[in-house]
Amino acid sequence: MRLRAALGAVAISVLLLSACGGEEAEPAGIVRDPAPDLAALSLPDAANGNAEFAFKADPGRLLVVYFGYTSCPDVCPTTLADVRSALEDMGDDAQYVDLAMITVDPDRDDAERLTAYVQSFVPESHALRTDDPDHLLAVAEPFGAFYEVETAEDGTVEVGHTAFLYGIDDAGLLQLQWAFGTEPEDLRSDFTLLINRAKENRG
Repeated sequence: MRLRAALGAVAISVLLLSACGGEEAEPAGIVRDPAPDLAALSLPDAANGNAEFAFKADPGRLLVVYFGYTSCPDVCPTTLADVRSALEDMGDDAQYVDLAMITVDPDRDDAERLTAYVQSFVPESHALRTDDPDHLLAVAEPFGAFYEVETAEDGTVEVGHTAFLYGIDDAGLLQLQWAFGTEPEDLRSDFTLLINRAKENRG
């Protein structure tokens, strides 16, 4: 099987964020300009009976999304462990962050396996998957996510994928993305920044 997300150039710039009453700290993550609107996108959530899961945080919350696969030997478990560490350091504010993992390898990542995997890092996380390659591609492109799954003649499966985390607000806008290797303390700081902004917008 071969899955590709053919992407054009994604304009990414690092911007200073400002808020009423003063300037916010500069984020560690990358600000997408303009911010992609993902609110109309959705995938089935295997952790919730395959109910459609929209890419839009609940009011006053932050949705963190990751594209990966459960057989990943290093990048995926490291990234998810970093998210877990960031959340553990956030105290009560961690309750305002939701994590969703999208598998790019649905042939091997069935509902049970994917759910168990992502929730082993962060309980109550969302496990998103589809067996429709066109649907997966349609979701990946607005994120700017690339993936490729190839099966060799000997049956060996090789997977390549972008390794960003994506932070989505309660309007469905992709506010920040974080490259692989972003330190947990930087994730924590940015998560807190986005949560505080969401709370201010609600007020």
